[in-house]
Amino acid sequence: MGGGESCVVERRDVTMKISYHGHSVVRIETNGKTILIDPFITGNTTTDLNAADVKADVILLTHGHGDHVGDTVEIAKRNNALVVATFELATYLSWQGVETFGMNIGGAREFDFGTVKFTQAFHSSGFVTDDKQIIYLGMPTGILFTAEGKTIYHAGDTGLFSDMKLIGERHNIDVAFLPIGDSFTMGPEDAAVAAEWLGAKLVVPIHYNTFPPIAQDPERFVSLLPPGVGRALKPGESIEL
Repeated sequence: MGGGESCVVERRDVTMKISYHGHSVVRIETNGKTILIDPFITGNTTTDLNAADVKADVILLTHGHGDHVGDTVEIAKRNNALVVATFELATYLSWQGVETFGMNIGGAREFDFGTVKFTQAFHSSGFVTDDKQIIYLGMPTGILFTAEGKTIYHAGDTGLFSDMKLIGERHNIDVAFLPIGDSFTMGPEDAAVAAEWLGAKLVVPIHYNTFPPIAQDPERFVSLLPPGVGRALKPGESIEL
């Protein structure tokens, strides 16, 4: 599933390993489970993964665009993985023979692998068919994932919105994954404001450099944050909590 260097965020017993795999792909290993977020692998020019080799127990999806749903169906079927997504997207994927659990914005659910809560995101969500139709796949979301006393926030695709302050106030976020690509999401400057509002201990940029319209220098984004707050992970690199 890809290797990479690791850095220890805190000197204590490690209960969670989090890896970044290009674009918006994040892997979390905790409670003996492997959770993938937005597994866009095939066609992802920045990933270190091969979709045919990926193992997963759970897949979490932020929204229905192809560069986030990606290889979900193939991976889920091969691994008998549960897919957790918004109701419309979960329903659509269930019609393709995938085991799903549908949720919606503001709702939380405790699973055996951790707690999932969907937050709002300002974006869009749909699938474009070969015959030029657009299938609506529910509202776009961010994801708060909590396990082993730690909280990970994956913002999905979103612009800056003021309720990020509320998300930060109500949740003690250990790691936040924020898009910086601009064009379709926040750019670096807005993402830096989001990082401040969220108050996460560590902020990792995502959704950049996969396509020309979202070309960005992740280190410049890191430079916009207070020292030690930002870290640009290379594909395959991980952090441990």
